[in-house]
Amino acid sequence: MVRNPRLHLMKHLFLLRHAKSDWGDPSLLDSERPLNKRGLEAAPLIGRVLGEQSVRPTLVLCSPAVRTRETATLALAAAKLDAHVRFDERIYEASASRLLEVVAETEDAHAAVLLIGHNPGLSELLAHFTEDVRAMPTAALAVISLETENWTAIDRTRGRLEMFVKPRDLDS
Repeated sequence: MVRNPRLHLMKHLFLLRHAKSDWGDPSLLDSERPLNKRGLEAAPLIGRVLGEQSVRPTLVLCSPAVRTRETATLALAAAKLDAHVRFDERIYEASASRLLEVVAETEDAHAAVLLIGHNPGLSELLAHFTEDVRAMPTAALAVISLETENWTAIDRTRGRLEMFVKPRDLDS
């Protein structure tokens, strides 16, 4: 059997923006807003796409906001993904540089990580790795491959955008 020597050098970062949230209750803090009807439908839809990937995340790094928690629960269930979920306050409303810090602390045993958070940080992080400048609408999923053995080195790593999908792409 011939082994690809470059295969072990790869890490995969999945970026998932939370699904559409509900703005109906003005008494709620931003971090307490739940998903709205459209978000409750989109999260499992994008979760099924996540479940179809050949590389599957073993760790989920998630903002503790209600809308990201609900997105994680629905998407992971639809993906049938049994990954460890780690909630991290630093992800809430984080910049790309803060998100890089959080991901760089990941244990190298995890070859694939799913980061569930917010914009504009996720869009900025996507652009940082791929130089692909695009907005990440709610419930958008991006999959980036990174040629590195160590998460600690990702700030200097260029990645390749393997997939970018929005729930709207799946509705038809």
